[in-house]
Amino acid sequence: MVLLGRQGFVSPLAQCAVRLLSSVPQPKTQAVGKPKTGIVMMNMGGPESSEQVHEYLLRIMTDSDMIQLPVQSKLGPFIAKRRTPEVQKKYNEIGGGSPILKWTRYQGQLLCEKLDLLSPATAPHKYYVAFRYVDPLTEHTLAEVEKDGVERAILFSQYPQYSCATTGSSFNAVYSYYKNRNAPSNIKWSIIDRWATHPLLARTIADRINTELNKFSEDVRKDVLILFSAHSLPLKAVNRGDAYPSEVGATVQAVMGELGNSNPYSLVWQSKVGPLPWLGPFTDDAIKGYVKQGKKNFILVPVAFVNEHIETLHEMDIEYAHDLGKELGVKICRAAAPNDHPLFINALADVVIKHLASSQPVSAKFLTRCPHCTNTRCDKSKAWFAQICRS
Repeated sequence: MVLLGRQGFVSPLAQCAVRLLSSVPQPKTQAVGKPKTGIVMMNMGGPESSEQVHEYLLRIMTDSDMIQLPVQSKLGPFIAKRRTPEVQKKYNEIGGGSPILKWTRYQGQLLCEKLDLLSPATAPHKYYVAFRYVDPLTEHTLAEVEKDGVERAILFSQYPQYSCATTGSSFNAVYSYYKNRNAPSNIKWSIIDRWATHPLLARTIADRINTELNKFSEDVRKDVLILFSAHSLPLKAVNRGDAYPSEVGATVQAVMGELGNSNPYSLVWQSKVGPLPWLGPFTDDAIKGYVKQGKKNFILVPVAFVNEHIETLHEMDIEYAHDLGKELGVKICRAAAPNDHPLFINALADVVIKHLASSQPVSAKFLTRCPHCTNTRCDKSKAWFAQICRS
């Protein structure tokens, strides 16, 4: 399969992306008998094939938690249809689909193996994948949790930093599923909604950065500019009080603390969609700005993504590291996402173990709305979770 970059040449990073996709470990089939504790791993998901792209985009563009559009029921489908060919092309350039489901399943397998050892009283543990916009969809996963008859279900956001558009939308989907049906009274529900400053998460990202720093010669290594890149957010959401920017910033500070503040760094933002103002500076513009200041060596760090997907494999690797780096004549490396890093699996397990031992099934922060929130579904959702998540 020949992969072409945006300028029509064969991209070595695109070929590397395909090798990475093919090297994602295959999780074992779960054979845990009747699980006692269910770990519901919540994320937005990604299409495994280009054929799934339109439905994936349609669900995103019609989700008012993720994006707000005028006359959304009509404009959303129009935008999804218009963008489908462009997005399909990008997925084809990284091997035909997103590896996020494979990575999540493998992370879930490793997590539950560790939990069975560390917490035999709550074993056996079973992971469930609950995606927002592509199979396995949240509603189907919740039905599976019910069918298995778990005693406890932990809704575990795989976004370390909370945003109403991502984590909030996933939890609202749980509320929507149970809005017109009774949640099983025999299941004890609880929530892990954010874990941005967990020390093992910071150590994982720091180790990924050190791997890339070692690719630079010693005479320039200390001057390599570390660019932490996260998915941007509309300024309208930021001004509404969304916690995401501050929580991403907290992760960055924790990582730089692990690195001993060894290098210059900056927090930048990617993946802007549409004409409205979004949180900046944007990753590509920041690189161009630093090059004008004389910087020649960069490391891009996915600080808000826990596994590889389109934003890392295409936007970071092909559009920025390869295309933009070649255009500007500079060296841009990219730190791998946490994926199956042993420290990261330990981080996931520690987050869950501490949660299992806690007497607080849902955080007070989660139950607090943004100061300028106008989403009535958010209000009803949080009230419902306050009722169902009891000690």
